[in-house]
Amino acid sequence: MGEQVTDGWSDVFGDFVARFAGRFGRVEPRRRMVSYLRGLLSETERKNGWTLAEAAGDDGPQGMQRLLNHYLWDADAVHDDVRDAVVEHLRDPERGILILDETGFLKKGVRSAGVARQYSGTV
Repeated sequence: MGEQVTDGWSDVFGDFVARFAGRFGRVEPRRRMVSYLRGLLSETERKNGWTLAEAAGDDGPQGMQRLLNHYLWDADAVHDDVRDAVVEHLRDPERGILILDETGFLKKGVRSAGVARQYSGTV
């Protein structure tokens, strides 16, 4: 999976994650963070704990869940680091601005218990 996702840009990806890897005090959370990001960037259709874990070669989602729920790391600081990296890469005063829209997609199916129709700006 990792080769498929990172072909052609593994050095760039490595440099990107290295920018904020120091926010994770131990090796295991850093490795999990890299696997988690690779999974998010993969062509896996559904991105959840199980599918990200499977893409990383894990037997179950526990490792990914530990990253999000147990390991100590400063999510706000990582957010700021990622934002700074994106701004640094895209900043060009001659060209204008970048607007990101958290556009969603319609749910597929009707089997999600207790979930009402969700807002999506594309509908």
